[in-house]
Amino acid sequence: MGSRGAVARLADLVWPPHSLLSDAMVAAPGAIEPDLWASLDFLTAPLCARCGRPLEQDAGEEAACGPCIADPPVYGRARAALAYDDLSSRLVLDLKRGGRRDGLPVFAAWMAQAAGPLIAEADLIAPAPLHWTRLAARKFNQAAWLALTLARRANKPWSPAALRRVKRRPSQAGMSAAERRRNVAGSFAASKRVVAGKRVLLVDDVLTTGATADACARALNKAGAAAVDVVTLARVVRPQDVTV
Repeated sequence: MGSRGAVARLADLVWPPHSLLSDAMVAAPGAIEPDLWASLDFLTAPLCARCGRPLEQDAGEEAACGPCIADPPVYGRARAALAYDDLSSRLVLDLKRGGRRDGLPVFAAWMAQAAGPLIAEADLIAPAPLHWTRLAARKFNQAAWLALTLARRANKPWSPAALRRVKRRPSQAGMSAAERRRNVAGSFAASKRVVAGKRVLLVDDVLTTGATADACARALNKAGAAAVDVVTLARVVRPQDVTV
C-alpha cells in the first residue's frame, strides 16, 4: 500500500465515509446501502433513441418518443444514468449545491454504463459551462467534475474550454420548457479550434427539458462539431419534475 493509500485509510479513520444517500457510515467513500441502491431508478431499455426518455413499449433500437418526433432536439442522442426523483435528487443536489465529490467515481461508472456507445464514438468530452460570475461565486462546476471523471475512466480527451457561457441568465428552477428555451437562447459559444470536426460528448448533471443541452449543441454545431451527444447523471422523466 503506497503513501496515498495510507493517507486515505487515515482519513477514513478521522472522517469516516458516509453513504451518498443517508447519514449512515459505510465501508468506503461512494458506497450506498443495498436497500437504497436498489431503490434508485436506473434508466434501461426501452428508451427513446434520441433523448433517452423511457418508452412504455419496445419498438426497436431506433424508436423515438412522441416529443422527439414532433420537435427533434438539436443534439444527436442523450442518455442518463438515473431518473430524477426524490431519491436521486439528493445525489444531484449534494453534488451541485454542496460540492460533495466522493460519489464522482460511482457516478461516472453509472454514466458510462448508460452511454456506452456515445462514449466509444466521442472524440472529445466537454462539460456544460457556468458563467464566469457564477463559477467565481460557487468555486466549482459540477458538470466539469463529472466530465473529467468520466473522461479519465473512458481514457478520452476532455476540454473545459470547448464551451463558454457568454450570457448570465436567471436560474431555471421552476421554469417551463418554453421559458427555459428562451432563457438560454444565445447563452453559449464554442471554440472552433477545440471542437471543429470532432464528435463531442456534452456532460451535465441533469437533463430537465433539454433546453440547455440544445443551446450548447447549437453553439457546438456552429463551431463545426461533427456531432453532439449528451450524457447526464440524471434526467427528468415526468413533466412536473422541473425544479432542478
